[in-house]
Amino acid sequence: MIERLETGARMSRIVKYNGTIYLCGQVCADATKDITEQTQTMLDKVEALLLQAGSDKEHMLSATIYIKDMSMFAEMNAVWDNWVPEGHAPARACVEASMARDALLVEISVVAAEK
Repeated sequence: MIERLETGARMSRIVKYNGTIYLCGQVCADATKDITEQTQTMLDKVEALLLQAGSDKEHMLSATIYIKDMSMFAEMNAVWDNWVPEGHAPARACVEASMARDALLVEISVVAAEK
């Protein structure tokens, strides 16, 4: 059975199926901040959604990160490296991409296993 949480007309924030959790793209809490703070608040949102869905960051399977400009890659990675528990890094891709709003610097999509 497919379970959808926080579903709107366009998307669900969380979809659960067969022990796997899919999160919609997450962005920062405040787009006026720099890449470091945007990345941290984006990851805080991911962590909260994973907990809501019955998982945590130790159970992430994959992450796709979209970054506005690769010149910010090192700063984003510094936050990411401190956030991901050692030994629990998911499969990951990071690509430079245009963002839905100009002020957004980073977005992430996550797939995780239920605990």
